[in-house]
Amino acid sequence: MTTIVVIAKETIPGRVKTRLHPPLSLEQAADVAAAAIQDTLAVASALPATRRVLLFDGNRTPPGSEQFDVIPQIGGDLDARLGALFDEVDGPTVLIGMDTPQVTVETLTPVFADWTDDVDAWFGPANDGGFWALGLARPTGDLLRGVPMSRDDTGAHQLRRLAEAGLRVRTLPELVDVDTIDDARLVAATAPRSRFAAALRLADPGGAPTGPTRASSASTSPSSTAAAQTPSPARSTPEEPLS
Repeated sequence: MTTIVVIAKETIPGRVKTRLHPPLSLEQAADVAAAAIQDTLAVASALPATRRVLLFDGNRTPPGSEQFDVIPQIGGDLDARLGALFDEVDGPTVLIGMDTPQVTVETLTPVFADWTDDVDAWFGPANDGGFWALGLARPTGDLLRGVPMSRDDTGAHQLRRLAEAGLRVRTLPELVDVDTIDDARLVAATAPRSRFAAALRLADPGGAPTGPTRASSASTSPSSTAAAQTPSPARSTPEEPLS
């Protein structure tokens, strides 16, 4: 009885993945972002969720979201937007972002198999100090509002908020969050058969790995999953996480 939520924004050039420019053009960066969303939605669709939600900023929803309930993002800072989401949903809910297209069904399986009485929350740390996943057994926006976002200590602040609320937290593997072109190349090498890697090969043929496109992110091998957890150097000004 778990809801999966994917937070994403419409992939308009100049609004998404702007730190990939240069070397990519803004149009190429938007194409890469669109592929990342499709990979993420494919994994969310393959999970045994009782409800699938797209928390969306934009007008034109992405391919692959047809079976998702669409909740528009409210205005305001990211902590307010996430807080509003966790106020609206009921029952165990896990939120994931669009910036970790290497995520697999296997990575998230514990969340859907392990909501035991001694687990109140799941936390997926990102290599840049943020987080790529947050699951709450009893959702409430108060656990997110006021947490400073888009910083290299965002994850630490969020974990502290959960601990102060007395929640028992389990941790998911750390994943590389795609902010820069080096991040993108690392993630594409980790998941060379993903839509993300295929889009990056078109945009960045000199830097992206080669390999066939996979039909679904759920098919990534365990060895690839391990590589996906390799951290890259921390950054002091990461892009906004989870969107």
